[in-house]
Amino acid sequence: MQMHKVARLSHLPWPGRDALQKATKGRFALQSQSVQMVVATFLANIDTTRQLRQEHPEMRMKYPWRTKRFYPVKWPAQAVSKEHGRVVLPMGRGRPSLVLPIELPENNGACTLVWNQGFELHVCVQVPQAEEAPGTVRATVDLGEIHLAAVTTNTGKAMIVTGRGIRSLKRQRTKQLGQFARKQSRCKKYSRRWKKLQRAKNKQCRRAERRIRDLRHKATRNVIDFCIEQQVGTLFIGNPHGVRDKKSGRHHNQRLALWEYGKDIDYLTHKSQAAHIMSFTGSERGTSSQCPACGHRHKPKGRNWTCQQCQFSGHRDLVGSVNMHQLSFGCQVKFPQFFTYLRPPGLSRRSSSRADTPQRCLSKEPAQPRIAETVSWETGQTGDVA
Repeated sequence: MQMHKVARLSHLPWPGRDALQKATKGRFALQSQSVQMVVATFLANIDTTRQLRQEHPEMRMKYPWRTKRFYPVKWPAQAVSKEHGRVVLPMGRGRPSLVLPIELPENNGACTLVWNQGFELHVCVQVPQAEEAPGTVRATVDLGEIHLAAVTTNTGKAMIVTGRGIRSLKRQRTKQLGQFARKQSRCKKYSRRWKKLQRAKNKQCRRAERRIRDLRHKATRNVIDFCIEQQVGTLFIGNPHGVRDKKSGRHHNQRLALWEYGKDIDYLTHKSQAAHIMSFTGSERGTSSQCPACGHRHKPKGRNWTCQQCQFSGHRDLVGSVNMHQLSFGCQVKFPQFFTYLRPPGLSRRSSSRADTPQRCLSKEPAQPRIAETVSWETGQTGDVA
């Protein structure tokens, strides 16, 4: 990073892979392959930053310039060895290896040691991949902060997965961090009491992150399972980039800042590749403010979208997903008459508020089949679907 920074500021040719590997060879207490993977990751970040600076000049993206205290260390699959229920990670010639008492699966791959308020070992595990696409149906996904994903197909099927559980966990974490900060402000920094509060704060952060990550995986899995069931072959994932530019008050700005739609896109992309579904992303600007029936535009209020011209009424997130078909595939589809409303499995009713739909979401027990609710906007009737 220092070499690249000096070259940029001096307007010299930027160092490439060979120059960086030669400069870092034998200088650090790591295996040579681990150092090479750090160099490859750094160069990938440089390329990504250059591309973002060209596509979004208003973002003012910076090239890597800050020295990090912790950085992930990677070991390729051929460097990881397992011995009697232990994992042996080499640290280079002449240095003792890192031995962890962890039992890894048989089909494990590369390993990464990550600092996340404590050390974590991330292991790549091979999973079965689909050999062919489920079908030729096209679908679009509208990501949101209240409802994590709204999916519609060109065959008239639709589904909504709520994100209220994730939002409530983030709000709970923010309030707890505020309480810890107020208590630490009355202590001397790095005192015994301050360190005790810091350990408790890190413990709460790790617990909340695990729960949020679990719900995000389950929610995105519901989306891909729905696409497989509806024989979707092409999936468009809307990128809500730009919604944070508008200032909407302190509380709403905080909710938008905690909205991790980038992770939702990554999870959906990864799972769609495993299902052999071709996915791509793009801008969704203007899709939530246009009527899918007559094309009239106005700013919606609430979760129910009502047109002021033709009196059309429908779910706001489904309106955005339906309008994405015209934006991504060049064809307009009809608004679905029925849609399925789901919560990620394992989310208790106490941690999630009631859904803002004409009919409330039915509760689901973990030991029983998944229960969803199908809602009709025309008749208002609901039916349970297993």
